[in-house]
Amino acid sequence: MGNDENPGEVRRIQITGRGSYIVSLPKRWVKERHLDRGEQVVMATEEDGSLLISPRATNKGTEALDTTIIVSNNLDLESLSRRIVSLYLNGFNFIRIKTTEARLGSAQSTFIRDFARRNLVGTEVVTESPNEIELQVLISYPELSVENALRRMVTITLSMLRDAISALAKKDETVAAEVVNMDDEVDRFGFYLVRQLKTAAQGRVAVRQIGLGSGRDIIGYRLVAKSVERAADHAAKIAQNVRLMKQTISPKLSERLVKMGEQATKIFEDAMISLYKRSYATAEDILKRMNQFENLEREIILETNRQKIDPVQMSSLRLVIESLGRVGEYGSDIAEVVLNLTVADST
Repeated sequence: MGNDENPGEVRRIQITGRGSYIVSLPKRWVKERHLDRGEQVVMATEEDGSLLISPRATNKGTEALDTTIIVSNNLDLESLSRRIVSLYLNGFNFIRIKTTEARLGSAQSTFIRDFARRNLVGTEVVTESPNEIELQVLISYPELSVENALRRMVTITLSMLRDAISALAKKDETVAAEVVNMDDEVDRFGFYLVRQLKTAAQGRVAVRQIGLGSGRDIIGYRLVAKSVERAADHAAKIAQNVRLMKQTISPKLSERLVKMGEQATKIFEDAMISLYKRSYATAEDILKRMNQFENLEREIILETNRQKIDPVQMSSLRLVIESLGRVGEYGSDIAEVVLNLTVADST
């Protein structure tokens, strides 16, 4: 029943004088969600027949969470960013950063404002004083569902992959630099997606309020989001290694690398299509294609071994091949998630 800490608690079904069936709610569950007599809860039937009970989004059970971080001016900015992200991911709507000294350092103040704007969807600085900055998450769940956030992540990642492959083929350092800069945008939507999933998992909102069909989707979408984030990371790594490569590669090897990149991108893209369509058959086909993709990867590695390539160039080239292979693997991982989510519908 929701996320009660005693999920094995047994309640008897009772019947009222008019023939209605009733079950009492655990007192602890009601108190923890600040509910009272006359307030409403939402009941949703899951695919396995279980009943999910959640507070309505408009009542006190979903009131905003707030917290304060006490920092010193010598706290490094990386550590501060990790704290802010952790609180954002765990559903806090108000995050105050307060110093133990007379005022926040100018570097910290500037960093907090820029970090929130660049990395945390829907977050703004709402109040600021010499010794305190308050962040508020303003966006609500219906405005940006889990699937819409994921689609945005995928669109950016696919663009990164295609541009990285183009930069590799043409040795275009300008395009490569643009790919690296796009990675932050994927992480930004990834943080927001994880925030939504955690909030639903904690029972603070109903699963359907974040655009998913059942609680089973929470784990599946979290795994998919992680694979998308990693695919984007490897697109950025390909671009970074393109910038480190000082020589052009042979036309034959370039052609094969482009082919591998296109196959990896196609596997990744088709895996996401299989998720959107909830297609077991499409996901299964992707896994069958992986053998052919892995064979191509081995052939390219052998090809590089036969060529006389500068050691520094070879190091970057090997890392490019590894990243392309990982992108294909992440597509395969997504396909496996789709199989698990849709297997019941395919039988």
